[in-house]
Amino acid sequence: MGQTTSSTAILRRHPLQQHLRSFVDARIKWVRDPYLDNAVEKEKNLKQLISLKNIILSHHSKTLPVAAVSGHLKLPTTASKFIDKYPSVFNHFLSLKPLSHPQVRVTKQALSLHKLETLICNSAKQKLDSAERLVKLLMLTKRNKLPLFVIDKLKFDLGLPFNYVLDLLPDFPDYFQIVSMENFGFGLELVSWRKDLAFSVMELRMREKGRIPIRFSMNFPRGFDLQKKVRDWVAEWQNLPYISPYEDASYLGPNTDQAEKWTVAVLHELLHLCVSKKTEIDNVCCLGDYLGFGNRFKKAVMHHPGIFYMSNKIRTQTVVLREAYRKAALIDVHPLMEMRYRYIDLMNKRVKRNPLQVRPDGRKNLSVFSAREGKENYSIIREQDVESKLDCSSVSEVQSSDNEVYMMKSKKDRIVD
Repeated sequence: MGQTTSSTAILRRHPLQQHLRSFVDARIKWVRDPYLDNAVEKEKNLKQLISLKNIILSHHSKTLPVAAVSGHLKLPTTASKFIDKYPSVFNHFLSLKPLSHPQVRVTKQALSLHKLETLICNSAKQKLDSAERLVKLLMLTKRNKLPLFVIDKLKFDLGLPFNYVLDLLPDFPDYFQIVSMENFGFGLELVSWRKDLAFSVMELRMREKGRIPIRFSMNFPRGFDLQKKVRDWVAEWQNLPYISPYEDASYLGPNTDQAEKWTVAVLHELLHLCVSKKTEIDNVCCLGDYLGFGNRFKKAVMHHPGIFYMSNKIRTQTVVLREAYRKAALIDVHPLMEMRYRYIDLMNKRVKRNPLQVRPDGRKNLSVFSAREGKENYSIIREQDVESKLDCSSVSEVQSSDNEVYMMKSKKDRIVD
């Protein structure tokens, strides 16, 4: 971390001004925020879907055995069900090669989005933006370095390339270097301190508005009401000196109000670095453990529901920066988030299947079938077997080619617009 400011110097000289813990002994009620829950829930499975898409397209064949999917990703269900749930993004097929196994590839629509996303990610502006986010993350640490496994947990939320080690780091040799970290394997270290980036979003706002002391914006959901003694404590706490998250304030006693304000400042800045202004609590705790915060991040979330919101949606807990949202919508939408919203639209697109048609030669013309989640009775239809196996009342459409056979469902249900 960088040099200390005058606020930090004053606190060092006058330790009594650190304000011993005075947080009131009152239970702060968690109140559900339906708007922020919706913001979290609409991205359900988005991270896993984009990761799977990237893994598939990283292979030379642009395909992946379905059996190998679970080994790459932590999915909420079986790989087959996950793939079938998003027929607008993935195609299930079976190669005609001997002893072949079910394969998966991306659809043309998903490939088109991927190409557009790649153009954005490879632009000089976006690469610099990603690099500076990573620089600022490293500057939040005491020694300006982090284990790669910690960065891997945050890379999606930070908007880093899927393979940032190969696709981003080599372009910025003056910023980063890979190092060996005892007990942590390999890590990423900042080559030199970036004084021009050592300002938090709160400090930049203060420059624009000239507001001193720096206070955190607070927004509460409808129905939320703080007890008077809690409101009084928050008002006093807001007036404490703001210490930049890019300064080393580890000298503060951990059980002081001043230390809590610094903890909130670090967490606030971390969430601001995320392109969606949110991340899973597990990611926050992983970083906090490495930085020596212990459970102080989690306590900060619970003590300050006007700054942070903890959503329990999509099988996990997600910390959301309240000020970044207006109802369920991001106020400032990063270009990568614009792309992710397009992926969400594609994920939710329902596939229309054309009815069976008769070709001029009298044979059935079959189109590709894509299924909803939960229908698992597959049949394999080869072109030469269509006449003998096809039951128009119960068999979904499939399309065959010289090299591959599509898997289909033996269900009557049809997906229509």
